[in-house]
This record gives sequence, structure tokens and C-alpha cells, in this order.
Amino acid sequence: MEFGEIVRRCEEILRRVPPHVIVLAATKDRTPQEIRAALAAGIKHVGENYVQEAEKKKAEIPEAAIWHMIGHLQKNKVNRAAKLFDWVQTVDSLELAQKLSAAAVRAGKTIPVLIQVNIGREPQKAGVLPEEVFPLAQAVRDLPGLRLRGLMAIPPAPEKPEDSRPHFRAMRRLFDELKRDGFELDTLSMGMSADWEVAVEEGATLIRLGTALFGPRPTA
Repeated sequence: MEFGEIVRRCEEILRRVPPHVIVLAATKDRTPQEIRAALAAGIKHVGENYVQEAEKKKAEIPEAAIWHMIGHLQKNKVNRAAKLFDWVQTVDSLELAQKLSAAAVRAGKTIPVLIQVNIGREPQKAGVLPEEVFPLAQAVRDLPGLRLRGLMAIPPAPEKPEDSRPHFRAMRRLFDELKRDGFELDTLSMGMSADWEVAVEEGATLIRLGTALFGPRPTA
């Protein structure tokens, strides 16, 4: 898609999204030029799925942006991820959190993190089950170099936006329960191009948009 059309689409989405909700550009398989168009339109947050891909793109993008890891983080890539990303949204085990904590301390930074929840209980997807969120949150909260900011989920792909509502509602309940238990959380990352409006209605504070901003993902 051309630069100007991406700018137009991004500006339109930013007008529609409530001001308290962060719009993150999900940029897997997108070019640095496409990402720069989104940044030119006012998008400030960029999400990448792979460390190596993010390293290459970031080197070609001079504009300031807040970079999020939104894909599964392999434990052998943690040191590179800690240096590269401003946020990690996909903490899904204590072992990963501990490795990321140590890497953040070595890098001299504090990384905001989200716990990824497998809210649809899909065996092929990463994330902890809902009943495992509280003990992991307790452990992550005490790790140096990390700041637990909230929860993230990728519900089952919906046939229609309303299909996602029960999952978003369950995520909001988990989020609120943690806050009632004393966790200082401010970020609920849920909702993508197909269902972001429903996610916002159910309490999302951050939505991750790819095709809504850039059009269909290029085919190989």
C-alpha cells in the first residue's frame, strides 16, 4: 500500500479510537517504509513478532517510536530482546520472566511487561491459563528490571466481532481482580483489526492493529 494511503488509514483509525486507548501498529511482514508512514500519521507504538525482524527494521527507521514485543519470545533471544524492545507483552512463564529480568538488569533498564493469557484455552497458542495468572503475576511483580503493567490476550479468531466479546469480558474480569488484589496495573492489551471496537467496549486500553492500518498482509 502506498505511503499516503497508510497515513490516511492510520489517521482515520486514530480519530475513531477513544483518546485513552493506545493504537499499536502490528508490523509483522511490513516494510520500514510502511512503518514510517504509520509513524508519520501519529502512531507511536510499534509491535513486532520476531527479534531478528525487529532489529533489521529498527535500524532503518530514524523516527522515535515505542517498540513492543508482541510475539512469542524464545528464551535464547531474551538478551537481544531486552536491549531492543521498550515493552514485552508476551510473558507466559516464570522462567521467561526470570531470564528477561536478568537481561533487563544487565541492560540497565526497567522493561514494562504484560502477562499473556490463553483466554480461549487453545492448545496451539502461548499464554498462561486464566487460573495461572495470579501466581505468575505475584512472581513477576517481585522481579528486578521488570514492571508488571497488565495483561495481553489473543482470543480465538472470530467469525464476527461479537464472537470475541466473551473472551474480552473474561480478560477484563481477570484484570480487575488483579487490581483489587493490589496489583498496580494500567494496560489491558486485547483486540485486533477484526474486533478492536468490541475490545474497546469491554475495556481494552491498547489495541494491536495490522490490516486495519496497512491493508492485507503481503503474500509470499
